[in-house]
Amino acid sequence: MKLGKVEFCHFLQLIALFLCFSGMSQAELSRSRSKPYFQSGRSRTKRSWVWNQFFVLEEYMGSDPLYVGKLHSDVDKGDGSIKYILSGEGASSIFIIDENTGDIHATKRLDREEQAYYTLRAQALDRLTNKPVEPESEFVIKIQDINDNEPKFLDGPYTAGVPEMSPVGTSVVQVTATDADDPTYGNSARVVYSILQGQPYFSVEPKTGVIKTALPNMDREAKDQYLLVIQAKDMVGQNGGLSGTTSVTVTLTDVNDNPPRFPRRSYQYNVPESLPVASVVARIKAADADIGANAEMEYRIVDGDGLGIFKISVDKETQEGIITIQKELDFEAKTSYTLRIEAANKDADPRFLSLGPFSDTTTVKIIVEDVDEPPVFSSPLYPMEVSEATQVGNIIGTVAAHDPDSSNSPVRYSIDRNTDLERYFNIDANSGVITTAKSLDRETNAIHNITVLAMESQNPSQVGRGYVAITILDINDNAPEFAMDYETTVCENAQPGQVIQKISAVDKDEPSNGHQFYFSLTTDATNNHNFSLKDNKDNTASILTRRNGFRRQEQSVYYLPIFIVDSGSPSLSSTNTLTIRVCDCDADGVAQTCNAEAYVLPAGLSTGALIAILACVLTLLVLILLIVTMRRRKKEPLIFDEERDIRENIVRYDDEGGGEEDTEAFDMAALRNLNVIRDTKTRRDVTPEIQFLSRPAFKSIPDNVIFREFIWERLKEADVDPGAPPYDSLQTYAFEGNGSVAESLSSLDSISSNSDQNYDYLSDWGPRFKRLADMYGTGQESLYS
Repeated sequence: MKLGKVEFCHFLQLIALFLCFSGMSQAELSRSRSKPYFQSGRSRTKRSWVWNQFFVLEEYMGSDPLYVGKLHSDVDKGDGSIKYILSGEGASSIFIIDENTGDIHATKRLDREEQAYYTLRAQALDRLTNKPVEPESEFVIKIQDINDNEPKFLDGPYTAGVPEMSPVGTSVVQVTATDADDPTYGNSARVVYSILQGQPYFSVEPKTGVIKTALPNMDREAKDQYLLVIQAKDMVGQNGGLSGTTSVTVTLTDVNDNPPRFPRRSYQYNVPESLPVASVVARIKAADADIGANAEMEYRIVDGDGLGIFKISVDKETQEGIITIQKELDFEAKTSYTLRIEAANKDADPRFLSLGPFSDTTTVKIIVEDVDEPPVFSSPLYPMEVSEATQVGNIIGTVAAHDPDSSNSPVRYSIDRNTDLERYFNIDANSGVITTAKSLDRETNAIHNITVLAMESQNPSQVGRGYVAITILDINDNAPEFAMDYETTVCENAQPGQVIQKISAVDKDEPSNGHQFYFSLTTDATNNHNFSLKDNKDNTASILTRRNGFRRQEQSVYYLPIFIVDSGSPSLSSTNTLTIRVCDCDADGVAQTCNAEAYVLPAGLSTGALIAILACVLTLLVLILLIVTMRRRKKEPLIFDEERDIRENIVRYDDEGGGEEDTEAFDMAALRNLNVIRDTKTRRDVTPEIQFLSRPAFKSIPDNVIFREFIWERLKEADVDPGAPPYDSLQTYAFEGNGSVAESLSSLDSISSNSDQNYDYLSDWGPRFKRLADMYGTGQESLYS
């Protein structure tokens, strides 16, 4: 009869209960003489508790509390005078005791994996006095294990790798399962391993869990990954045991077991002869089923007629062989090349050399295509020399170029003017002779680097370039001069023969043997009594004093002309003037002041005193100006003087116009149309007694020509103005025009003494204009006076 898992567990529980009941008699309290116990008021007795370990089965599923054991003291006579109490781990919460009988029960389901044993203390008390009748004693309740936990792979799932082509029995990885059951009791924690998936490629050791290869020559290129399922079962793998599984992913790692192979036996490529050096001609690749370092290639040219023309290298990323040009190709010289190329693994595995050679060869044929090439100069660089004194049109040198093609087209020469902006040189278009076109100056530009262009006559787009370096040879065409602007001083206390300045010279020329300068005073300065010159023969000269007693009051500045000659052929000279100032110096000869004006001031007058004097003078000048201004002021009269010019006076009257609706007072036609001839009109609101011509008539200007011309000119200026905004804009101008019909409205010239304007007509305009008629009229009387 076969038992299921649940029935088997119940069967084990029954066996454990039987064993517990059979050991109950050993758990009873018995008398011992190991420890004494004293009670007050009584004779001494020797009593103690003797305990054996209590056992209780885990995972009890019954409805009633589980009986654990019984406590009993020999003092207990069974009359109920003794009370038992329990303390310690789980007391009252898990374990309870009958205080009368001493029976211990477990009230909860126990799990050995959570806690394997409990330590408790028991005591017997006198029920009346509540005093202990026995010493407190400690005992242990141990939880007895059952097989209730399956094995678990705590580190799963697993991944591992093993080299391909490994022999049988090669270790791959070890798996480990743990069982929470008690390993010291029974077979509940004894695990064995087996493989459920992954055969026949792999196997597992039952006791250790080590996975090994089970088949030889497993090829990664055929299958590179396997999924294994490993089982761990307790109870030594017997029926009724619990089990757990995990997965193991095994990857076959690559080894160099595949030689490289070219997909084709031969290749052919066409390249133009104009392809630059170092350009890529072709890429070829040998196939290798391996990966990583096992697929790394090495290529080399083993044979052929292009060993010195081409080279091959490897692309580290793609493992391709890259064929490049080492020298220029020339279709006219050779039209094709043949190369034999070998590909081999960089690192071969000796274990697999028996599979065949780990290299392969192929043939590469390269066809050179003809192209129309530009002319080629006979030299990449033409160095030339010319003296800066050469005449315009003299020949400097010659360049030569030819067409490398079989057609051998004629070549014409020209200078790239971007390299000769000043046009110093010319070149003959047919012969390539270079001549000077301007005077040369080495000091301006010592070397001219120009580019000469050579183009085919039949195909001007084919242009070759040659480079010419023209060095300008120096001649002595620059006179020497002072090396710097010297600030020379001489002390008033200087002694005769004292050096006051050391001078040197520079020359823009560069003679081959270096500069040599000669210094001397000019003829006029040779016999001066103040200073002398000494040539130091090292391109320097010293200025010395000839006397003492220099005084700033007598002469504060001396000018010494110095004659400098170079060593060129022919030699050049120049006269340079050295300015020497007389200064007041301290005891060490350091100049303190060089101003001669300091001696003009009175002795003992300080700067503060001078400032005070100047302030007083300015104050006096201000007071004088104020007095003069006050005296010239006069009081203005309050009444008008007939002799005075009253053009600047403002006349105020309270006459108010009729507004916009008053069209009778003024004629607006003259303001609206400039072409209307202005007639002599009188005011319509005033009827004068005598009518006359108020003003002469003016001729009109036809079609507003002046305004149109003015606007047209401003429009053209705005169109070409670089500062104008890049969008449509409104231009505003103020222009009155020439000879306005309304004439000038200003009264500044109205009453000048030389004016021939007649204002007598103002008297005819009525009483409102009487005041104006009196001021501007020529007669003393008016119509209304």
